[in-house]
Amino acid sequence: MNRTSTREKMAQSWLVVLLALVVPAVAFGQHKTSSAPASHASAPAQHASAPSHSSAPSHGSTQSHTSTPSHGSTASHTNTASHGNTNAGHTNTASHTNTASHGNTSAGHTTTASHGNTTAGHANTAGHTNTASHGNTNAGHTNTASHGNTNAGHTNTASHGNTAGHANTAASRGNASRTPPGRTVSLKGGGSASVRPNGSVRSIDRGGMHIQNGVHGGRTVVSEHNGVRVVNRGRGGYVQRAYVNRGGHAYYSRTYYAGGHYHVGLYRGYGWGGHTYYGYYPGVWYHPGFYGWGFHPWGAPIAWGIGAWGWGGAPWWGFYGGWWNPYPVYAAPYYWLTDYLISQQLQAAYAARQEDNADAMAADAAASGGGGDGGGDPAPAASSGQVALTPEVKEAIAQEVKAQLAAQQAQASQDAGGQASAAPAPASSSDTPPPALDPAQRTFVVDSDVSVVANGQECGLTSGDVITRLTDTPDSDNTVTASVSASKKGDCGSGQTVAVKVDDLQEMYNHFQENITNGMGELAKKQGTNGMPKAPDTGTQAGAVAPPPPDTTAAKTLQDQQQQADQTESQVKQEAAAGGGL
Repeated sequence: MNRTSTREKMAQSWLVVLLALVVPAVAFGQHKTSSAPASHASAPAQHASAPSHSSAPSHGSTQSHTSTPSHGSTASHTNTASHGNTNAGHTNTASHTNTASHGNTSAGHTTTASHGNTTAGHANTAGHTNTASHGNTNAGHTNTASHGNTNAGHTNTASHGNTAGHANTAASRGNASRTPPGRTVSLKGGGSASVRPNGSVRSIDRGGMHIQNGVHGGRTVVSEHNGVRVVNRGRGGYVQRAYVNRGGHAYYSRTYYAGGHYHVGLYRGYGWGGHTYYGYYPGVWYHPGFYGWGFHPWGAPIAWGIGAWGWGGAPWWGFYGGWWNPYPVYAAPYYWLTDYLISQQLQAAYAARQEDNADAMAADAAASGGGGDGGGDPAPAASSGQVALTPEVKEAIAQEVKAQLAAQQAQASQDAGGQASAAPAPASSSDTPPPALDPAQRTFVVDSDVSVVANGQECGLTSGDVITRLTDTPDSDNTVTASVSASKKGDCGSGQTVAVKVDDLQEMYNHFQENITNGMGELAKKQGTNGMPKAPDTGTQAGAVAPPPPDTTAAKTLQDQQQQADQTESQVKQEAAAGGGL
């Protein structure tokens, strides 16, 4: 009995000891579990650090669950994106107070924007989060970071927000900035008109005719019926017809008529993006050696003053001389061609100003610094936000001339003697971007007055202004983004970002090509004179397609279109004045 009692007491004592040890341990374990950080915050950054998916650092290094301070403060357990954003694996940062900058659009579960986003600790959201900055548009499970962002773990990285192949999205600067202000009027007889806030008619679309009025005057009328395209600019225009299919391409003839004179141009069709564009084709080539001479330096620079050019005393030279200065010497033919091309554009601009009105000429003279009296060397360009054509911009034009001479040399060799393939082609070549959208072609000289949109407002570019194309893929309105490199007018100043129609850009390219061809003709005449070295064989050869004769009915066609446009615009002005619109 005593032994049993003793054993029971000993068992009870051990039980007490065991309970004393187990209970604190259980309590301690529960406390540790409840206080541990969330699994996404405490776990090693296994996705972010995985070498198989991480990107090379650029303006920022990849860190797991760590903030990089830049333009804003950060909290623990939070990733912050700003000019070097770091995104790790499937654990992107969420915030209850996301701040969107520069019109970013992101698709996914969470949006993180740069420039000082405010994030809260323990607010991480896991999985498939898109991060956008500076207007990048991302969809699905693909994160995009700009300005050198580094993303790890199943993430694609694009610099500066561009998608593949310079195909910047239309949303990069906001669609609103591409649409000029005003209202749309539905017309009684069908069609529509765009009316500016001041009541003037911007454009009309009715019965297959498009009428575009420039922001500073001037009108362009375009109509197309039965394959005949008629373009009228008031002072002249052209009639375009299908001509021939050759070498897998469709060619079109253009008969220009202005000032009582005809001349014919040959153009090649480019069907791309559901739109047809037309690129200049010389039809007659110089021998390849002459093009090579044109883009190689001379042995020694040559002087070619105003007297040799024959510009002295010319009204246009006195008007624009302060905005543009020719090279003092020419190191190569393509520099000579650059000044030839600019002079042709400025002469065209001066002629246009003469036909517009005296007020426009006075404003242009004030902006360009010219005296307008046709004599002497005018003072440098006045500012008012504008600058003269800088050496840097002229060099960009010169390099474009050089590149085009090399391209024409290659084309002349290919088309020598009209030996290109004569295989039939469809009405227009398909899936071929026009030359104006070639990624290698960036610098454009404006050929005639054109209205563009900058920050939601219209402004005007004139012949001789220079723009640089920034994007390669047109938006739904068939516009691309460009920067104004040099401008003579105050409302569309240098440095502004503008939306320009691809059709207008292509015509700038066409005129550039035509001026190079004409300039080579002038070089052929002047080589070996006034100290200019002699050129190799300057003879010509037939291209794959010979130019057609002029269409002598073009003058009447253009006149009829003008009259019809006058009637249409008069009716639309009455309807617009009566109110209504969308």
